Amino acid sequence: MKMTINNTSEKKGLPAGIWTKCKKCDQILLQKDFEENLMVCPKCGYYTRLSARKRIEFIVDKGSFKEMDVSIKPVNFLDFPGYSDKIKKSEINDAVVTGEAKINGYSVVMAVMDFGFMGGSMGSVVGEKIVRVIEKALKKKYHVIIISASGGARMQEGTISLMQMGKTSAALAKLADDGLAFISILTDPTTGGVAASYAMLGDINIAEPKALIGFAGPRVIEQTIRQQLSEGFQLSEFLEKHGMVDIVVERKDMRDVLTKVLKFFYSK
Repeated sequence: MKMTINNTSEKKGLPAGIWTKCKKCDQILLQKDFEENLMVCPKCGYYTRLSARKRIEFIVDKGSFKEMDVSIKPVNFLDFPGYSDKIKKSEINDAVVTGEAKINGYSVVMAVMDFGFMGGSMGSVVGEKIVRVIEKALKKKYHVIIISASGGARMQEGTISLMQMGKTSAALAKLADDGLAFISILTDPTTGGVAASYAMLGDINIAEPKALIGFAGPRVIEQTIRQQLSEGFQLSEFLEKHGMVDIVVERKDMRDVLTKVLKFFYSK
């Protein structure tokens, strides 16, 4: 006999947002408990991708975040088909949120990528906002945190998008010249032009567990070299083992680790 499972939340009149389901193991979880666990599945350990604002909420001191450059929006200057519609339909202005904040009392400026906006792709707005973050750091003598989650350069902006790789990297060089630290946090996924530019240029590169990090995806590489890749290739643990990531940090420990890193850099 075939059984049908009804939507019990609707049937009993429960408000939406009470329950959520793990995208990997399908475990049903209370939304409140899930968020208290920083959106990591307690059963299988799967790291749900976070919006930029949710990630900021989990890391910075409550009420300390002051957003910068809120009104900057992308422009379809190449008249790429459908790009204008995608921009209009999005709930956020672009793929990065920037601002000043405190982490356990330590002042920082930060840029946090949001994979929910066109796969966290880097276009002219992302590049400009990151450079402005660095300029703010130079002015205030704050260290910089950039949290990456990106599929790479934004094809809808063509060469302009690729130019952001050099633009952001050059700005980071000025930061180093001024003796200020750049802390790079790599989350799932950090790929393409973002991985090939600022994301891997940190004075310390920190990654979340099991994050995909690399220029091209494993499938593309296998098809190109016609060889099977090592198990876990391009995951954060593999990169840590081979010296491309300094440390892999669980989400629940990220705030404490950042506090220790900032304490070290501010004491220099």
